[in-house]
Amino acid sequence: MRITRNPSRSRIARSAQLLAVAVGMIATAAFTQPTAASASPQDYSPRQLAEVTDAVDRSGVEGIAWHVDAASGRVVVVADSTVSRAEIAKIRQSAGDKAGAVRVERASGVFRPLLAAGDAIYGGGYRCSLGFNVVSGNTYYFLTAGHCGDVANTWYTNSSQTTLIGATVGSSYPGNDYALVRYDNASLSHPGGFSVADAYVGESVKRTGSTTGTRSGTVTALNVSVRYIGQGGGKVSGMIQTNVCAEPGDSGGPLYDGSKALGITSGGSGDCRSGGTTFYQPVREAVNAYGVTVY
Repeated sequence: MRITRNPSRSRIARSAQLLAVAVGMIATAAFTQPTAASASPQDYSPRQLAEVTDAVDRSGVEGIAWHVDAASGRVVVVADSTVSRAEIAKIRQSAGDKAGAVRVERASGVFRPLLAAGDAIYGGGYRCSLGFNVVSGNTYYFLTAGHCGDVANTWYTNSSQTTLIGATVGSSYPGNDYALVRYDNASLSHPGGFSVADAYVGESVKRTGSTTGTRSGTVTALNVSVRYIGQGGGKVSGMIQTNVCAEPGDSGGPLYDGSKALGITSGGSGDCRSGGTTFYQPVREAVNAYGVTVY
């Protein structure tokens, strides 16, 4: 007996098979379609990142530090503990349609100039720290923080202000954060041993200050802008950012790597019990401004 295929059943079976394949393809496409979270992040040009940086600045929010991270193509905004969610939203809104270029990170404590009353170098009722000794011709000076130079015309070695060091002959703050003090007391020694160098991200560094002594850490960012809050607050730019701890009174002290003079302690957050984020004025800019040489 000859067996023949029922044409109608064959067509039905084939139609069902094709429908199943089609449904499977649609389901697979729906399952593998990239979501907003898994889609590739948008790339921003250097010009766009510069525009976002300016927008962050214009937001006027205090207690933040910001810089362009070339590796990720983002503007990193580090917000201290005083910055509210509303202020973070304000920062993002300031960037408009480029808000995706902003990456917000949190830092404990408060970003402030590290100025205090106490010991080390004294002037105007405040305590700061001596940075690097410098020379011009036969005249010797030292560098310290500009927000220190702004509060005192004369500096002393003791809190009773009986042993003179010398006069503040130049100071730049805010914008920058460096000052120049002349040695007017010939009986004081002013040793050297450093030369100017530029910091780099990942560099192992040390900082010395009158409050917390010598501490170590790593450079985490360069060319950082910071808007401090509270006493002596203001915006500074071009800073070196590190994770080295510091406390009030450490302002003006040196940041260094061996014999390489890198920076002058400006401000930061946290303390040397819990850690924190600190910022430093590059030394090279200061010596170029005053025409002096680190020795």
